[in-house]
Amino acid sequence: HLHETDYCKYDNQLLTLFTSSLYFAGLVSTFGASYVTRNKGRRASILVGAVSFFLGGAINAGAVNITMLIIGRILLGAGIGFGNQAVPLYLSEMAPAKHRGAVNQLFQFTTCMGILIANLINYKTDKIHKWGWRLSLGLATVPATLMFVGGLALPETPNSLVEQGRLEEAKRVLVKVRGTPNVDAEFADLIEASDAARAIKHPFRNLLQRKNRPQLVLGALGIPAFQQLTGMNSILFYAPILFQTLGFGSGASLISSVLTSGMLVLATLVSMALVDRFGRRAFFLEAGFEMFCYMIAVAITLAFKFGEGETLPKAIGWFLVVIICLFVFAYGRSWGPLGWLVPSELFPLETRSAGQSMVVCVNLLFTALIAQCFLVSLCHLKYGIFLLFAGLIFIMSSFIFFLLPETKRVPIEEVYLLWKDHWFWKKYVEDDDEKDIKKPTT
Repeated sequence: HLHETDYCKYDNQLLTLFTSSLYFAGLVSTFGASYVTRNKGRRASILVGAVSFFLGGAINAGAVNITMLIIGRILLGAGIGFGNQAVPLYLSEMAPAKHRGAVNQLFQFTTCMGILIANLINYKTDKIHKWGWRLSLGLATVPATLMFVGGLALPETPNSLVEQGRLEEAKRVLVKVRGTPNVDAEFADLIEASDAARAIKHPFRNLLQRKNRPQLVLGALGIPAFQQLTGMNSILFYAPILFQTLGFGSGASLISSVLTSGMLVLATLVSMALVDRFGRRAFFLEAGFEMFCYMIAVAITLAFKFGEGETLPKAIGWFLVVIICLFVFAYGRSWGPLGWLVPSELFPLETRSAGQSMVVCVNLLFTALIAQCFLVSLCHLKYGIFLLFAGLIFIMSSFIFFLLPETKRVPIEEVYLLWKDHWFWKKYVEDDDEKDIKKPTT
């Protein structure tokens, strides 16, 4: 410890393994979730995820060693894999096109509310010695129970019912959720999309076809990976540790975590209210510029004022808290909710469950990698880690600017038409369409 810098105080692989084990488990479970979501329905995946999450919370509450804690985390991760697979699809398929952005972002909003409530619980249970941590971890069974009961009460989505051949039930549900009997055009689109989906025996292989290159690059790979490479989850996972490293006490660091998660909730409400008016691209690009500036500001401040055992002046510490909160606010109205909304809009029905599995898999892979690598990177790169995140934010904003068309208010089964008018993607879609036309019929 004689040569330890402030950046390396918490470089502990057991700590990071405990954090990242949940996301590695979610990564693996998402492939099983894809099968269940496509063949048994969206509700079935929600129910399986709820049961797994309940068991994980119960085991963690009763853990007597680190092995039990990690087993509990793995079950929680499986629950996240199933939930992340099914819930964004469920919301996108149930929502009318003009409100799909706001409805889908309920997923991110409730996630952010969960983070805020968890931080408030941690702040209170931190004062209960010996068993407070058990209460904190065990309370995960409460949302798991609510998720299970809600899953039993929900109807299946019309898209999934059509996919399973239950046409009359699908039309009844569609009439109910749209609030009008005039659903014939939308129902016809669902049947047409389902017929195309039924012809696809290997949806993962189909996702690799040239005509699906836009969905693969944007929805399945680019957006979910970049969502984690913003550096946001590093701040959320390790906010108490980060603020302790910056010189705050344990109580103050937990309060700072509550503050950042509160900003996340507020930002999601802003995004829900405005994303269907201003569009997905505008939120991505404007917030990306802000996030880039904030990361540069954090790096410069730490470069001059932090490092070799010197306590940060209180004014500088609170300046960093404000900058981090502004960063969280920018992320919370852009890459946070849109990282789930936009991919759920891009895939046609025949590859939707496979595509969403790829989204969840890539997202959780990068989440786990960031969780595993952040503290050791902070130790070795020091303030440079924030410059690295700033560079990644510039790259991902450019990715959005050049490659993502606007999807606001486009019916979900007509999003594929956007690729035919896009300056870059149209050559992939048109070339593939021409090949299909030239194929001789037998």
